[in-house]
Amino acid sequence: MKKFIHGILAALLWMGAAVSSTAQSVYDLRINEVMLFNTENYIDSYGQRSSWIEIMNLGYNTVNIGGCYLTDDPTQPKKYLIPKGDPVTRIPQQQFLVFFANGKSHHGVLHLNFTLDSTHRFVALYSSDGRSLIDSVTVPLSLPNTSYCRIPDGTSTWQITSFTTPNATNNLFTHEETSGEKFVQFDPFGIMMTCIAMLVVFTALFILYRIFRFLGMMMQKPLRVGKRESRDVGKTQEVQVAELSGEILAAVSAALYLYETEQHDQESEIITIQRVSRHYSPWSSKLYSLTQQPNRVVTHRVHNKQ
Repeated sequence: MKKFIHGILAALLWMGAAVSSTAQSVYDLRINEVMLFNTENYIDSYGQRSSWIEIMNLGYNTVNIGGCYLTDDPTQPKKYLIPKGDPVTRIPQQQFLVFFANGKSHHGVLHLNFTLDSTHRFVALYSSDGRSLIDSVTVPLSLPNTSYCRIPDGTSTWQITSFTTPNATNNLFTHEETSGEKFVQFDPFGIMMTCIAMLVVFTALFILYRIFRFLGMMMQKPLRVGKRESRDVGKTQEVQVAELSGEILAAVSAALYLYETEQHDQESEIITIQRVSRHYSPWSSKLYSLTQQPNRVVTHRVHNKQ
């Protein structure tokens, strides 16, 4: 059972890795622009002119085209293997890479082993397995120094243009209306915009009102419960008082009266203590000093003779 669970987890992990790799893979690449006859246009690093193919990365991550195949013959999908391990084959997001179809692959990674002309106008890009077609196009015959490109970039709309843009976007000479411009055409006087803005403001105020009202009710609930409990206690005390008989009330009243009248002891005598003020200290007064010796008193015993 544990082996079965581990197998399922491994399969799920493998599927997740496959999906993530596919989501950020060569399937985001497109053939974006092709030129057949180049006499006065783009030159390579050797200063030579030749047919060229522009590949665009439509994704929002860097894609490495290394390991894929470019060909001009559908019967030979593995005609040119794009080398791996070269940083030039990494295409950043929404960026471009140009390959030169000059039949001189020994010039570098970006130089193909086939050429394009009036009889070889097919271009295809295959994945690393050599069977999965990523993108392809057949270039129509056109004048020299004109290209066959997608406008806007990466879309299904192709056209021939003399404003070639190798390694750059094809939208330089096209203007796509923004959502704001489209809305202005739909609502030229701004009436709809005003209504929408007022609706949003009043909706927000209503939501805030409901929220604060709910919070107020939640905060007042304990107070109401406390008042209700105090009322219940008061009613209980009234009921208990109402249940007492008259004799009991009289006895309680008499006991309270006796307690209030006998709570202090009755005193028969009043002792008043008055303070005597002295202007001198008795210990330092001369009146209490001995100025003369005391007289001797001679006592005679009288014996009664019988």
